[in-house]
Amino acid sequence: MLTTRFVTGAPNWVDLGTSDIDGATSFYNGLFGWDFRSAGPEAGGYGFFQLAGKTAAGGMQTSPEQGPPSWNVFFQTPDADATAKAVEQTGGTVLMAPDDVMKEGRLAVFSDKAGVSFGVWQPGQLRGIDIAGDPGSLCWVELYTPDIAAAAAFYNSVLGLETSAMPFPGGTYTCVNPAEGGEDSMFGGVVPLADDPTEREAGAYWLPYFEVTDTDAVVAKAEELGGTVRMPATSVEGVGRMAKLADPYGARFAVIKSEPQS
Repeated sequence: MLTTRFVTGAPNWVDLGTSDIDGATSFYNGLFGWDFRSAGPEAGGYGFFQLAGKTAAGGMQTSPEQGPPSWNVFFQTPDADATAKAVEQTGGTVLMAPDDVMKEGRLAVFSDKAGVSFGVWQPGQLRGIDIAGDPGSLCWVELYTPDIAAAAAFYNSVLGLETSAMPFPGGTYTCVNPAEGGEDSMFGGVVPLADDPTEREAGAYWLPYFEVTDTDAVVAKAEELGGTVRMPATSVEGVGRMAKLADPYGARFAVIKSEPQS
């Protein structure tokens, strides 16, 4: 699972673009206990979702021209400009060229060959999120894509990510880890879009998972707060109990109570 011992290629930031930051703050406060703290007037409305004083995610209000509400996953890079060049050389697209975010770090946003958007964060004063793998924080990410082999090759070239096959009920699951740390630093998976009826119509994207202590209680709370259940709570042996949700504004995410790893 994901930790804050970030290495090149590992997710080190996640943020929410939403049509209603006040409404989203109320929803995620009720769901995860997050509070929203502004990053200041110079940040253009950007702020931090915090859990007991630790930053669990970022967020800001976005316009319809910026796309529908969504969660966005960022991966650590030592050189955002070099990563941008690698993206272009590998058939991806630079959506937002590398740019300094004050003294906090350097940010860029891309899309892969299948059109899936993702970002990179080159740490400056801000390393990344303060908490990962604990209840109420990011613990896993999953790429839904039409072509696993093409996606694996792309992210290997751009971020140095490695894939491995893991036995899974009903088949095999493709796991992802950064080159540094090997399979012990596994943080996510890649899923064929055609194999998942929940995601098939929604299209390819990166899905963040947040750890919880009680999946069923969180699902019920999400519905109470105006969210949508995209996949009901489901147990997977050796993995945990998970559910796919969307907040009241349409941003998709998942929750899981992970089984203890031996």
